[in-house]
Amino acid sequence: MRIDIITVVPELLDSPLNESILKRAREKGLVEIVIHNLRDYTDDKRRTVDDYPFGGEAGMVMKIEPVYRCIEHLKSERHYDEIIFTSPDGIRYDQHEANRLSTLENIIILCGHYKGIDFRIREHLITREISIGDYVLTGGELAAAIITDSVVRLLPGAIGDEESALTDCFQDDLLAPPIYTRPADFNGWKVPEVLTSGNFAEIEKWQEEQSYERTRALRPDLLER
Repeated sequence: MRIDIITVVPELLDSPLNESILKRAREKGLVEIVIHNLRDYTDDKRRTVDDYPFGGEAGMVMKIEPVYRCIEHLKSERHYDEIIFTSPDGIRYDQHEANRLSTLENIIILCGHYKGIDFRIREHLITREISIGDYVLTGGELAAAIITDSVVRLLPGAIGDEESALTDCFQDDLLAPPIYTRPADFNGWKVPEVLTSGNFAEIEKWQEEQSYERTRALRPDLLER
């Protein structure tokens, strides 16, 4: 899999994409992540990629020319299954979308910045708009890192125990059940006896019940699906 990320602040992505599971996945050759500085695709001597909006709105807008040049350059080298824009008004990102993206071969993620981007980019170049929540960030780099992390960890071989990824929260629209580890008794706070019983049928039943109870209490919207 290959993920190309277009940004005006590449430094923001250095650490998130070069540690832990993502680092190991890249070293194993499971994923290629390439960061592109949008400023490399402008003829402006000052390397500016933004300008004032038509209509007198406040703030600055990402220009269409450098974005177009960058995306067209990438598309000339390979086919892309999705060209994603991180946007507050995109579809709400969830585990189902992460699962879908993990099956693709090549993805571009364009990080939004400033007041927004020239809308023609969204009309003619973008194939998918994604929001990670109903709030506004300074830029789309953190959103791009979140999308990348959630997708890469699903790739076969990315994590040591592949079954672990399949039992994560939201995979079946349920929250995960409570989990515990040793010691079984700490300060009088005891692990539920069923988990130390060795009866795996009862353990599985308890975990399923807990998942439903926690989801009903904390995220009833998931059950409505």
